[in-house]
Amino acid sequence: MSRSTDWVPSLWVDTFEELLNEDNELDYGDQWTLNFNYNQTAKVTKEERKRGWKVYSHCAYANFQCGSCSKTWPSARVVVLFRYRLRGERGTVIMRPFGQACRSCQDDEFYLPGFAQKEVEHALLRLFSKVRKNCYNDEDDHDDKGSSTCSTKKYTKPHEASLCQACIMGICCQDED
Repeated sequence: MSRSTDWVPSLWVDTFEELLNEDNELDYGDQWTLNFNYNQTAKVTKEERKRGWKVYSHCAYANFQCGSCSKTWPSARVVVLFRYRLRGERGTVIMRPFGQACRSCQDDEFYLPGFAQKEVEHALLRLFSKVRKNCYNDEDDHDDKGSSTCSTKKYTKPHEASLCQACIMGICCQDED
């Protein structure tokens, strides 16, 4: 089975568009867009909150590949951070994937995760349920299926906080509401 270790932004954008346009996940007549910001943090300032920004941090399963030694590894604790807001009829989602460093090289380089299509769908569906709840006051029927963030339990080596960009920044994989 080939595992995607490459960070592919278009996979996220295409899946986002598909869920919006074909599955009508946010069927409220507003225009939603997905962008990327590789420096954003989970901190929302009072000013940003006033302008409607909210944050959702998702824990996903992904694969990584070291750019130096080419070693690959899976992780079940990959943080994907979403900021979102609805202003007028325009909804904006800004996403940041967090990287991990190679245990062998320990060169302080963080590599971005490669996701399977179904992980991307799962993350975006969770995001859309937060958007429905927080932007449209829609109490979601399928918001928390057992409230676990990871779709299926996958066993990977113990999480090494010192090699995880999100842990280092204090954004751990705890799903916050």
